[in-house]
Amino acid sequence: MAASDFSQINALDPNTLGGLRRLSKENSPEATKEAARQFEALFVQQMLKSMRDATPKGGMFDSDETRMYQSLLDQQMAMQLSTRAGGIGLARVIERQLNAGKAEVTLPDGPVPLDAAIRRGFDAAVSPAGTASGAAKSAAAAASAAATAVPQLPNMPAGAGPRAFVEKVWPQAVEASRATGIPARFLVAQAALETGWGKFELKNADGTPSHNLFNIKAGKRWGGDTVSTATTEYANGAATRENARFRAYGSYADSFRDYANLIRNNPRYAAVVGQSDATAFARGLQAAGYATDPQYADKLARIINGNTLRVALAASATPSA
Repeated sequence: MAASDFSQINALDPNTLGGLRRLSKENSPEATKEAARQFEALFVQQMLKSMRDATPKGGMFDSDETRMYQSLLDQQMAMQLSTRAGGIGLARVIERQLNAGKAEVTLPDGPVPLDAAIRRGFDAAVSPAGTASGAAKSAAAAASAAATAVPQLPNMPAGAGPRAFVEKVWPQAVEASRATGIPARFLVAQAALETGWGKFELKNADGTPSHNLFNIKAGKRWGGDTVSTATTEYANGAATRENARFRAYGSYADSFRDYANLIRNNPRYAAVVGQSDATAFARGLQAAGYATDPQYADKLARIINGNTLRVALAASATPSA
């Protein structure tokens, strides 16, 4: 397989990795280039998978078969994105790293320090002589590092995604954890489920954030600000749309404090307070009537135990709780 052949590869082609291995034996710059391109494809695929994991499941068309075909489509999409001119810019960074064996590379807009976990993968991959003879091993080592970190890279929007969401709400989650005895990561996971990792947070009429991370509704006793929006509720398993008023806060800290007060002071949630088992926590919330979605507990447990939250917590270097 020639170097140019990788521009037409198929994600399902079993000969792709074999071709890369044969190319690596040539000890040529093309081997390094293709190893870098292959890792970029792996990284894009992981990024797509993280986004899929963050999307609520349980729709009428959701099944094991559709998820399998969606995974195959994502693999091919990742391959196509990485083989377009310039890709997402990651392949160039990796190629320079493999050639130079340095911990930092210089791009047109200045030096970009690489994430520590990714850097360790690079350092382990580069041979002592600085050659490209270990190109296939380089891709594998870098891919392993990507499984535990999601760095901010060139051409990727900053401040977006699960990692940014975790970093934004973690201190408030820790405070709420102390008040309720519920692990902070459980609370972050529930906020992620309610807001789509912050992407669908309720907005005020002027477009400013409501800071309501748990979609707590405004009952008759609520005297604070509110925001009205259409919402989906379930009755006897059937989904209906209705307008509802939700609480609005001045900060995310206020949102977590109000949530903690609700869980701690309402007798309905007595089984949830202090709960450290993810499945029991999720089922306890649903049994207490926190949400009408019949799949709510399963969705929440999947996020708590899922790879997206695990990677985001590791990448943001937050202490476990």
